[in-house]
Amino acid sequence: MTLHTLRTNTLLTFAAASLILLSGCHKKVSAPPPYTAPPAVDAAVAPTAVLTADPSAIDLGQSVVLNWRTTGATSVSIDGIGPVNLSGTQNVTPSNSTNFHLVAKGDGGVAEANVRVTVRVPAPPTADLGTSNDLGSDAAFHAAVQDAFFDYDSYDLRADATASTVQAASYLSQHPAIKITIGGYCDERGSAEYNLALGENRANAAKTALVNAGIAASRIRVISFGKEKQFCTEQNESCWQQNRRAQFNIDR
Repeated sequence: MTLHTLRTNTLLTFAAASLILLSGCHKKVSAPPPYTAPPAVDAAVAPTAVLTADPSAIDLGQSVVLNWRTTGATSVSIDGIGPVNLSGTQNVTPSNSTNFHLVAKGDGGVAEANVRVTVRVPAPPTADLGTSNDLGSDAAFHAAVQDAFFDYDSYDLRADATASTVQAASYLSQHPAIKITIGGYCDERGSAEYNLALGENRANAAKTALVNAGIAASRIRVISFGKEKQFCTEQNESCWQQNRRAQFNIDR
């Protein structure tokens, strides 16, 4: 083998080794995964609310049906009633004209609705009322002023009891010379001591209503008869109801 041939083979071997080394340096790089956008988040929907009353005008002592519907709400409340279902109905018996206000809250905000219920208060009778400076007769007084009745073991004024105090206040306003006594009565159930206190609370509840209506407290005297005096002695609820009252009389 000549020196020239040896050099040629050496160069070829070196070239082949270089190609192998170069090919090893260029590794393939994997492509990045395709971009995936995060799922879209739906914007919270603002709640809606509708509130109606049927009927919207009533006479004192009557009931009205509140009806409400909401969407997008998680909680609903009505002033004077408290938390209620998201949609529904409820009977109410307001003692005076009332604005009912509904608030519906949800993730998207707050919605409000209002409805007004008008309560018509009857005017007291005007016949045989006597003059403003005359005490008049007991018959005329009781024709214009009705007793206030109460639920069992309660001295809260019901709608009909409130109507009685309204009539009494109107009559007393027209007859400033009249002073009255309010007697508190109870049915026969319960102890004598307990019913004396309950009767006094009933008489005072009626007195407070008159004072709030503008009648001077000095014109009103209260007395409790508890269960000692009964208007009815039968053993049934109808009879017991007659005995749970605050009775108005002229204080002569």
